[in-house]
Amino acid sequence: MLEIEIPGFRTLRLTTLVLDYNGTIAQDGLMIPEVIGRLTRISEDLDVHVVTADTFHKAAPQMKELPCCDVTILAHENQARAKLEFVQKLEANRVVAVGNGRNDARMLKEAGLGIAVVQKEGAASETIMAADVVCPSIATALDLLLNPMRLRATLRA
Repeated sequence: MLEIEIPGFRTLRLTTLVLDYNGTIAQDGLMIPEVIGRLTRISEDLDVHVVTADTFHKAAPQMKELPCCDVTILAHENQARAKLEFVQKLEANRVVAVGNGRNDARMLKEAGLGIAVVQKEGAASETIMAADVVCPSIATALDLLLNPMRLRATLRA
């Protein structure tokens, strides 16, 4: 568990990390190299889940490098709802969710902590507005969890 007291915001008691795949931890179906070591370290404190429609059909083989992560392949239709329901089943207030696409907005808003990443695919404005924090890369987003004082500095009132 990761517990972070943020003055003027709330105390986060996070047990689970839920990540979108394409555009978030992968580009064009291939895992972003900076992700592997960070997720391995984060998995010592949080359960890690990756949710994806697997547009490029590469998620399962790519994720074999990260046995610390559970991968859920979602149907291509109604992804926004499926991701929201996935987070709700995990006790949403204990989840940190990370994504970039329009279909990630609802899960970011529902999660105890929502992080939008803006990388080479960009990010949907709806998702940015639903997030508590916006980061320029997945490495930066994951580093917030590895260095919680950075998160505290960003969110304190």
